[in-house]
Amino acid sequence: MAQSALFGIDIGTSSTKAVLVGLDGQVLRTAVREHPVDRPHPGHVEMNAEVWWDELASLAEELTGDGAHEVIAVGVSGMGPCVLLVDAEDRPVRPAILYGVDTRAGEEITLLGERLGAEQIYARTGTALSSQAGGPKILWVSRQEPERYRRARRLLMPASYLVRRLTGEYVLDHHSASQCTPMYDPHASAWLEDWAQVCAPGLELPRLLWPGDVAGRTTTALAGIPAGVPVVAGTIDAWTEAVSVGAQRPGDLFLMYGTTMFLVCTTEAVVTHPVMWSTAGAFPGTHCLAGGMATSGAITAWLRDLTGTPDFGALVEEARSSGPGARGLLVLPYFAGERTPVQDADARGAILGLTVSHTRGDLYRAVLEATALAVRHNVEVMREAGARIDRVVAAGGGTQGDLWPQIVSDVTGLDQVLPRTTVGASLGAAFLAAAAVAEADIDAWNPPRATITPHRDLTTRYDELYALYRAAYPATAEISHALARVQRADG
Repeated sequence: MAQSALFGIDIGTSSTKAVLVGLDGQVLRTAVREHPVDRPHPGHVEMNAEVWWDELASLAEELTGDGAHEVIAVGVSGMGPCVLLVDAEDRPVRPAILYGVDTRAGEEITLLGERLGAEQIYARTGTALSSQAGGPKILWVSRQEPERYRRARRLLMPASYLVRRLTGEYVLDHHSASQCTPMYDPHASAWLEDWAQVCAPGLELPRLLWPGDVAGRTTTALAGIPAGVPVVAGTIDAWTEAVSVGAQRPGDLFLMYGTTMFLVCTTEAVVTHPVMWSTAGAFPGTHCLAGGMATSGAITAWLRDLTGTPDFGALVEEARSSGPGARGLLVLPYFAGERTPVQDADARGAILGLTVSHTRGDLYRAVLEATALAVRHNVEVMREAGARIDRVVAAGGGTQGDLWPQIVSDVTGLDQVLPRTTVGASLGAAFLAAAAVAEADIDAWNPPRATITPHRDLTTRYDELYALYRAAYPATAEISHALARVQRADG
């Protein structure tokens, strides 16, 4: 007899991951499909959305095709906020424009600020316009690619694109909509119809649901997923992964260690700060103050490839030997601009203090410390805004080893709870599906396995390094901006 199971899938920046989970939360099967993103111009980061569907079909066949499990619900998740515009037949009119790592819409951000009023945007939506916002990117397509935009009818993101293909329903979850600034009102949990027409003239706006709401049912069978199976609306990956580790209650701060790093603090009421993102939460009645770095794991991968190191293990051990402070190195981790709290698409990475005596282990240690310093900066700003942080839960690929999260705790002074299972957002998607059709408790599904505590004897040293880190960006910003202009001209 086939075992009942939930199917969860997450479309990430570098890969798509799927999981098959039992009703008790036991992970039965997992599978991954890696994919690249396209960077056709400096500041442009995009992806062919058809890949998402092809990978869903392939993963469904691998995990469910043998008929050993009966899929009773499907959960979806994906990177975001992304802008995917499709025509009347749901065919993409252009590649999807990715989240804040894509910085193309600077002119549109300025234009919207002038037309709608930057202060009014912040007052009405709780978030200032930045490269993270979806609204300016839609407007960019309208202004820069009018032929393509004339064919556009609907707005989708990775999760909602899968929902559309699976069920035929045109929906978007409240959280994803809240990152389409300035098109969503977090106070009323509704579209701002007037401003939506400024950013996305003529587009049909999707029906809004909460991530765990059933959006529809599968219209046809797909591998071992039969027709008629409920599919939940899903949401953006960082928030789905927060759900997967139980970090979605007011006072929880979720740290997602990945290609980029996200910080999601859940609050009971709307909390705002001009350089952070105020969003809807994953569940009704919750809100979030969030931040994100443009690069984190992406820099470690860059350094590994640049030095020809076959795997991360050697780099980690060399970084461990380097010791706190990386023998006097300081890195600014702005290798793709920076999102929060710097909010500077033209910021650039820097390695300060470099000498011929430094090793690749020193460089790797300095990169890990740079991400930790950026986390501390984000946390300080969140607290300045009034967000309460009672508990920190960390997950993602970077938590598989002990060095990186230990450095983050040492630099920030925060304990970090590590969950038993770190499958990622696909597990959170599966949980949302489970909760939609049966009783499910994420604390039982995924209890803590360890807590990382700071080494208090390093506090003074890292306080000094943090002061240098905060001073380094304003001291080098003018040079970085000039180099960014050169890069755009040469690109």
